[in-house]
Amino acid sequence: MNGAGLWAIGDVQGCDGSLRELLAQLPSSARLVFVGDLVNRGPRSLEALRRVRSLGDRAVALLGNHDLHLLAAAAGIRPRHDDDTLDEILAAPDREELIDWLRTRPLAYREGGALFVHAGVLPPWTVEKTLALAAEVEARLRAPDYRTFLATMYGNQPARWDDRLAGADRARCVINALTRLRFVAADGTMDLKIKEGAAAAPPGFSPWFDHPARATRGTPVVFGHWSTLGLMLRDDAVCLDTGCVWGGALTALCWPSREVRQVRCPPHRRPGLPRR
Repeated sequence: MNGAGLWAIGDVQGCDGSLRELLAQLPSSARLVFVGDLVNRGPRSLEALRRVRSLGDRAVALLGNHDLHLLAAAAGIRPRHDDDTLDEILAAPDREELIDWLRTRPLAYREGGALFVHAGVLPPWTVEKTLALAAEVEARLRAPDYRTFLATMYGNQPARWDDRLAGADRARCVINALTRLRFVAADGTMDLKIKEGAAAAPPGFSPWFDHPARATRGTPVVFGHWSTLGLMLRDDAVCLDTGCVWGGALTALCWPSREVRQVRCPPHRRPGLPRR
């Protein structure tokens, strides 16, 4: 770690112009952690992906649900959505290099006393358990037969963690928690449908970071994914998705000082449209 510190950056989602502007505000030697969703919805997903890859060892880029969607679309496993902005990546001359780089990114990362993920952590998982489970999935994504694995990735079941889970069910539960989670029930069951803010919790559910038995409560968890939650700077949980693609801001947080820097973003998506 150098004197410039570690900066965590929220969901870019293809907003390369905003990313370029934000990076210009940060120390040139700063190390960076992107909390997932580098691509999709914004107008310049190819440029954003190339830019982050070009940072080399200076940056850790976590996988988000939109990044996984790109991998599945590139593998011919998942149909593209009408609102995807992935065509330039899929047609790029360096497509294979970008896809191979992306599928070797981590799902969870620990540094400076904090745990970084894209979406959330299930209540019974310690930091060590989270990193170990993430590593299981990362190994599958990095394997030569990763396309076979991607074909088993989608679905909302099992919705609750059990240490006895195995195979595709185990990996799917881990992926859903780390890249899609917002709300959990008292017994740890995930709700993967509600996209609104914390006040929209279904009956019997709460935001995952408010679960009273959360094993990571003593460790700050830094995440993105939840644009309707916005910037949240709690001692035990930090949300950095400030809705750049929706006309909000792209946010960087210095860790552990918690200094915040932001750039305002033009709206590339209209409020009220589905937020996958």
